[in-house]
Amino acid sequence: MNKDLNYFNPMKLREKYSAKSVSSGNNYSSFWLDNDWDTASSWDDEDDKPKGPDLIALASYRRAIANFVNIVTSKNIPVTFTSQGDSFTDGKKVTISAKLDDKLFDSAVGLALHEGSHILLSDFDFVKQLEVNIPKEYIDRGFSKGYSNNDVKIHIKNLLNFVEDRRIDYHIFSNAPGYKGYYHSMYDKYFRAKVVDKGLLSDEYTDENIDSYFFRIINITNSNTRLDSLNGLREIWKVLDLKNISRLKNTEDAFNTALDVYNVVLNNLPDGIEKTNKDTGEVSYERADGSGDSTHSDSDMSSGEEESREITEEEFSDLLDSIEKGEMGEGDGSGSGVSIDMDGSESSDSADSSVDGGTSDGEPTDGGTDVGKKKSEVVLSDSQKKSLEEAIKKQKKFMDEDIAKKKLSKKDKTAIDAIDASGMSYKEVGKDLKDRWDGSISKKTKCILVKNFNKALVDSGTVSMVGRSNYYGDETEEAINEGLRLGTILGRKLSVRTESRDTKYTRKDTGRIDKRLIAELGFGNSNVFSQTFVDSYPDAFLHISIDASGSMSGSKWYRTMKSVTAMVKAIDMIEGVDVVVSFRSTQDSGGGRSRNSGTYPIMLIAYDSRKDSLVKVKTLWKYLRVNGTTPEGLCYEAVMDEMVEGMEDRESYFLNFSDGMPMFGNDDVDYHNSEALDHTKKMVKEIRNRGIKVMSYYIGDSYNSDRYMGDFKRMYGKDAEFVDVTSVTAISRTMNKKFLEKN
Repeated sequence: MNKDLNYFNPMKLREKYSAKSVSSGNNYSSFWLDNDWDTASSWDDEDDKPKGPDLIALASYRRAIANFVNIVTSKNIPVTFTSQGDSFTDGKKVTISAKLDDKLFDSAVGLALHEGSHILLSDFDFVKQLEVNIPKEYIDRGFSKGYSNNDVKIHIKNLLNFVEDRRIDYHIFSNAPGYKGYYHSMYDKYFRAKVVDKGLLSDEYTDENIDSYFFRIINITNSNTRLDSLNGLREIWKVLDLKNISRLKNTEDAFNTALDVYNVVLNNLPDGIEKTNKDTGEVSYERADGSGDSTHSDSDMSSGEEESREITEEEFSDLLDSIEKGEMGEGDGSGSGVSIDMDGSESSDSADSSVDGGTSDGEPTDGGTDVGKKKSEVVLSDSQKKSLEEAIKKQKKFMDEDIAKKKLSKKDKTAIDAIDASGMSYKEVGKDLKDRWDGSISKKTKCILVKNFNKALVDSGTVSMVGRSNYYGDETEEAINEGLRLGTILGRKLSVRTESRDTKYTRKDTGRIDKRLIAELGFGNSNVFSQTFVDSYPDAFLHISIDASGSMSGSKWYRTMKSVTAMVKAIDMIEGVDVVVSFRSTQDSGGGRSRNSGTYPIMLIAYDSRKDSLVKVKTLWKYLRVNGTTPEGLCYEAVMDEMVEGMEDRESYFLNFSDGMPMFGNDDVDYHNSEALDHTKKMVKEIRNRGIKVMSYYIGDSYNSDRYMGDFKRMYGKDAEFVDVTSVTAISRTMNKKFLEKN
């Protein structure tokens, strides 16, 4: 293998492009996320205020990130949004920010993987006892330099965080190289900064004080590192020995390395100035002057050096290019960072072939001995110095896992938990819709699919067609109770489905030998076989889909609920038949700014006899209510894969209750008129192609019958029927007869 690719360094974040523009899109998740997650949103009205977070999208993000964490760590580590308190990991769960969208997803995955890996590999109990584990000699030496016990503890903890991160990152890159891209994005967002590159090339932070050492150490793997910028920095590089980081097996090993690094730092820090309290006699030490101040460094006062000048951003970019191409000589910022990679790729120039380094052989460019400091021609302006200070603070926060994460309100967090429990997600629909104005293929949209209707969803108030504050709840509950009574009667009639009749025919020339006829073989009778025929009912599957748009209110709704409940109850009383009941409407998910930007079709599976008991119908269906418009075919497309196909030994039915024409619109699609009718017709045809018998009933009055039945039959076929609102219950009896038919 090429030795340039032997080593791994997690801080090489596409170094080649550090001074150039890098796409902010999701390079690593876009291959499996739909296109809508990887494109910037546009608003119809920029003056409209945001409606709030898209909780369904956030739940989907969390679910996806949790899957990544569980795959990489092989542990079921909880991933959660935080609503209060600290946002860093407690060693038990990973917390993620509620500020998540397509552009932030890759870095959020990387951060979650990073935290999850710490949970897997770091010893949090050891870190909690860090003060006890620090040898007293380091406390005393730090004290003599002018640092308190707590200061020393913070210094060693920061060094431990740095070493432990290198150990953790090496483990993940070695064992899950396919996830490197997410780490790249994380470091780009939380650690990398152009001003840091420039700061490393400058004479900022080159005085022997604690701030200089920590800035240079935590960025020691950056290709712009100058190992001659501080006394002992080259020795620290050797102590870290990052190309052999796998030698560190646990947090205690990382701690011992951090102590060795701190030892070098203490050896090069100037001694403090001893002070004695005249009243108490207590001895203390003031830090040597110049700490944190680079303007009075001895290296700056050296004679015979060319005076530095402030270079422009263009010159700085050219300087980085020349470094990258290896055109600069020793001591000019060529650095000693190492390009360490685990994927064995052929090209070290590719964005993924290295993870933060400069020279590829891992050895200092000047032979490995400390030499005198060399004056840099790179000088930062006052504003750049301030930016560098902020960048360093950001780096330290990242290392300390103190990353600001947007919190969710308790209400939203509860709602997301309910969304997760309901299996709610987006389904891409309308892929082949045509624009009714110019005939072009319009932009597809999303449909919300809810797979598990439960009490948590009712209490959360996240779905418009579900809620405790249901004005017509009493009437709905009464209709359900009437349906249960009717269903009991129908179920008794269906009980014959469990019966079978065996008919045996003898004296056949094929079949099984009838023992009673064996004696006749001697008389030339060869018809001594028998055949048994079993007369039974085939298994069946029924998917009932109910239009829950606003126009279904009143008697249409109550009678439909009564009829559907009766069918569910009857089927519950017999074997061999399963039923799924879904309700379709529209939902404002709250993720957009314009009036329709967050509005989507919704398909809610309210009952599945294969896993639900009838208790769900009795206790939760009363909270269902009409709402929104009629997305018809878009909802069918979303639930298509949930339907059970018909087979030779199993009949499958799709039963539709509807009272109007399909109509829906948002910023993505205009679902009206012929476009909506044709799309619904196409979805119904697809259902039939799966061996599913489609029965559709248009519920209305005599006025509706004359007005809409032509279009209704266009969508559902010639056998689609009109049912007067007063006769909806008869549909349950019709289905009962269907289930009593034999093949």
